[in-house]
Amino acid sequence: MPSPKQFREVLIFVAGATPQIITETIYALAMQNPPIHADELHIITHSHGKQLIMQKLGKDGVLQQLCTEYGMPRLSLSDANFLVITDQDGNELSDIRTVADNEQAGDQIAAFLRTKAAEPSVRLHCSLSGGRKTMTHYMGIAFQLFARQWDRLYHVMVAPEFEKVEQFFYPPKQPQQLTVKSRTGEVNINTADANVSLVQLPMIHLRDKVPSQATTIREIVAEGQKEIDMAATQRPVRINLAERTLYIGDTLIDLSPIQLMLYTTFLNLKRQPCRFSSRDYCHECTACFIPLVELTSSEAIEQMAKDYQAIYGDDPLKAEELLEKWDRNLQTDLLRQQISKINAAIRDDLNDPTLLPIYKVSTVKQYGSSRYGVRVEKGKIAVSSVACTT
Repeated sequence: MPSPKQFREVLIFVAGATPQIITETIYALAMQNPPIHADELHIITHSHGKQLIMQKLGKDGVLQQLCTEYGMPRLSLSDANFLVITDQDGNELSDIRTVADNEQAGDQIAAFLRTKAAEPSVRLHCSLSGGRKTMTHYMGIAFQLFARQWDRLYHVMVAPEFEKVEQFFYPPKQPQQLTVKSRTGEVNINTADANVSLVQLPMIHLRDKVPSQATTIREIVAEGQKEIDMAATQRPVRINLAERTLYIGDTLIDLSPIQLMLYTTFLNLKRQPCRFSSRDYCHECTACFIPLVELTSSEAIEQMAKDYQAIYGDDPLKAEELLEKWDRNLQTDLLRQQISKINAAIRDDLNDPTLLPIYKVSTVKQYGSSRYGVRVEKGKIAVSSVACTT
């Protein structure tokens, strides 16, 4: 993660007919300690919203006035600052009204955030204060799916009497009296009373927990939910070498000592320091899968011999027996035979075809060779060599 000074601060808004939320947010960020000034500004809206924002903040000079008044870096508005939602044919939408419009908005908001969050030196400041309620919802969902820990999501708030005042964009340094219409007639309000506050919204970050190659927001959410459900509902795997037991959930799997030793080896591959340690879930990752030939090395056999010794009550003679039998003589065909027997035992004892792919020793083809491993989540694995005393 870059230090704060190394970040490019990127502001992203969903907006509609209320350009005020843009200047209010920029103002509120500048008032923080330390202040945050935008290096980039992006506004996701429809064509009517773009026209209104360009008029109020650009042509009328409100945005430049804010920057000048508070000594901020200059921000200008051009077509490059806008992502205008389009229909399936690429035509800009004047508003977001239909189901199809909302689907398009969701997909395009998600795609934009995914792209910006892929830039490592950028910190995103995303606002969901403007636009249609569905647009703010999609912004929140996309932020959860793609944002990094250092990105921020906000909602800007202003005193109620200023919420729908068209001529109010931020509190000027020199307070001003504004005349506004109310239910009882015209009333005067003073900008000194306009308390603008920025709420940083807490969020569950799912970026590395539910990776997805899908392109539509609905597909991304569906895949993410499936991954979370699978990870959360997997049964724990518990091996106790001293007791010669393998439990998947509450189901005891009947394995011979050799098979228990070999299955333990595959589980230990998942328990080793992971090259993707930042990921809480393995999902479809097979980085810890290995070619069987790696298990025929002296180092691998010595480690398996230690587990074999633990299975036999820590009897060193059993380790020596295995080393004498396997060292320099272990063939991959023998390992494949044992793997086949392990998978048959798990299939028969577990008796659940939907769970079998998670717990069996699986094979994947990679770089022209076969690699072997177990797909169960690493956080679900427990291996012990000490017998229970209770």
